[in-house]
Amino acid sequence: MADIVNLRQFRKQKARADKEREAEQSRALHGRSKAEKQRDREQAEQASRFIEGHKREKSDDPDPSQKGAPR
Repeated sequence: MADIVNLRQFRKQKARADKEREAEQSRALHGRSKAEKQRDREQAEQASRFIEGHKREKSDDPDPSQKGAPR
């Protein structure tokens, strides 16, 4: 024997599930909050400054292809 199902409740439950699925897709599409983006940007800049500060040859040389060339 089959269970009795209230169609109104079933439709509401299905609509909630559809909205949740759509919200999940939207969250994935639109990404993160402004604070998260700013934090990641600052971490990347800090890492870049750290790397630049520890290089042996500075990148501000006018022509890096001339390094090590015989004179």
